[in-house]
Amino acid sequence: MNSNLESPIYIVGGSKGGVGKSMVATATIDILLELGRRVLLIESDTSNPDVLKAHQDHCETISIDLDKADGWIELVNTCDSNSESTVVINTAARNNAGVRNYGVTLASTLGELRRKLVTLWVINRQRDSLELLKQYTDSIDVGSIHVIRNGYYGPIEKFELYNGSKIKQMIEERGGLSLLFPDLADRVSDDLYSKRLSIAAAIQELPIGNRAELMRWRSEVRRALGLVIT
Repeated sequence: MNSNLESPIYIVGGSKGGVGKSMVATATIDILLELGRRVLLIESDTSNPDVLKAHQDHCETISIDLDKADGWIELVNTCDSNSESTVVINTAARNNAGVRNYGVTLASTLGELRRKLVTLWVINRQRDSLELLKQYTDSIDVGSIHVIRNGYYGPIEKFELYNGSKIKQMIEERGGLSLLFPDLADRVSDDLYSKRLSIAAAIQELPIGNRAELMRWRSEVRRALGLVIT
């Protein structure tokens, strides 16, 4: 990381429900904490803040509504007042309109904040994932954008729409990566969601077989996301 920059801001996006944003945000926080980073989680899913509840005892957390202009102002001010923290923003499914209308508030202040912006955009195999990604790139044209293909929906070759798309070509021409996020056994992912556990807490609490699967998955996640999370 450039020594002239403060800690990064990671946005975990997807702008639709069910693509796996919460799991990617959880994995991102886990990697950063293992790297010894000071982490601030900004939870924008104010109606169902599962990621915040899972991590409130493990890192600093705050809930901000990014559907409104005031929320983006608060976001920028929060990043400014926590310059030593790596910020992870977990976006809500509905935030695409907020990003489109007010995302420039963050984008235009990155220089003064001395932050780099890294977007982890999670997709499934449906066309609207790509359409929402294009809308996002039109609104936030700074920083690096990496596409996370959720392995829950199948191996890389199953993402045919994305793999052959112009948006993939554009992302990679800009220096972004197209990654595969490993699948986790349903019974273990269900434990994380239903019990609102961080990965570190789950490794301490779950039965031995569940822990073994979680450790396997965690290792694969670190190999994949370790290319873009530093």
